[in-house]
Amino acid sequence: MKNLPHLALISALAVAACSAAPASTEAAPADTAKLDASGAQPATPLADAPFTVKEIASFNEPWAMTFVPGTRAALITERSGKLKLWQESGPTLDVAGVPAVAFGGQGGFGDVIVAPDFAASGTIYLSWVEPGPGKTYGAVVGKAKLKQGAAPALEGLQIIWKQYPKVTGQGHYSHRLLFSPDGKYLFIGSGERQKFTPAQDMTGNLGKILRLNADGSVPADNPFASEGGVTAQIWSLGHRNILGLAFDGTGKLWNQEMGPKGGDEVNLVEVKANYGYPIVSNGDHYDGKDIPDHPTRPEFAAPKLWWNPSVSPAGLVWYDGDLYRGWKNSLLMGALSGEGLIRMAVDGDKLHKSDRWDFGQRIREVEVRDDGSVWLLTDGEDGKLVRLVPKK
Repeated sequence: MKNLPHLALISALAVAACSAAPASTEAAPADTAKLDASGAQPATPLADAPFTVKEIASFNEPWAMTFVPGTRAALITERSGKLKLWQESGPTLDVAGVPAVAFGGQGGFGDVIVAPDFAASGTIYLSWVEPGPGKTYGAVVGKAKLKQGAAPALEGLQIIWKQYPKVTGQGHYSHRLLFSPDGKYLFIGSGERQKFTPAQDMTGNLGKILRLNADGSVPADNPFASEGGVTAQIWSLGHRNILGLAFDGTGKLWNQEMGPKGGDEVNLVEVKANYGYPIVSNGDHYDGKDIPDHPTRPEFAAPKLWWNPSVSPAGLVWYDGDLYRGWKNSLLMGALSGEGLIRMAVDGDKLHKSDRWDFGQRIREVEVRDDGSVWLLTDGEDGKLVRLVPKK
């Protein structure tokens, strides 16, 4: 069983967190070790954060965003099926030519990213949910060219990947997208769709992180390429609900994912690694049934950090800018039920729980603009685009 920390431990950790010196750019202070090894992380009031929050625009259930290179604009998905082009010095526009989406539960429009060669090709990548036979559903990924201007539109939309198999229910699609730093490979987070065992089933791509070429084909050097079919797409397995992917400055791939009841985690993603879900987790099933902890099965890759009680992670981005003192070489992660923003200092293949700020509202997405500024999307029907303004 996962026992929550005793009140005395929580109090001790809170004191340590408040009294700790700011994290360096290389590592966190030694007194974060207890926090890092536990599921706890006290939150700091927003008033004490090294930034203020500036509200910029409103959206209906925003889910993801990406800045458009060479502009002061961003593409923002609304889960019900709209793609918005927000402009810093102009109106927010609807993008035409978007696909129909299966909106319901956790499903609808998902991620949006630009291709590495966007400046030349104008290509963007999108994920969304489509229906299947017998009230089944699955995520898909497509690419299209973005026509900019007064009437933005998608042209030549083409589906390049699908979750397999489609299953009933409308949860845990994940459908997060990320290109490798060299621009060659597209990584896709594919959730286990609240079905548990597909995360260990190599005949499907649920509960996996996939690695594809930019056109959706399978790279010849994928670890299971020789097995063919959807198995050939698999990079890592044993995941639950992946809602964030990020490469750090040294090219290491990180993911965060929602655990069951407790046990949210951040992983260093290694090729062929099995992260153990649903066989192990630092959380338990929602019906109260125990899941063995990670240390009981050392053959499975353990998380670098975990949270219990849950914070419900959403969004993950690498930060290497200089606008916010002490943030260089960090991962930034939103929290839904945790209602805030979490910063983790990267120390080689280790992470440290450096900061957690209490926003009092669900944070759905985190992005960094090319000027080093951090932007967030809050969750819900009146979700906000906000910018973090460093305090002087």
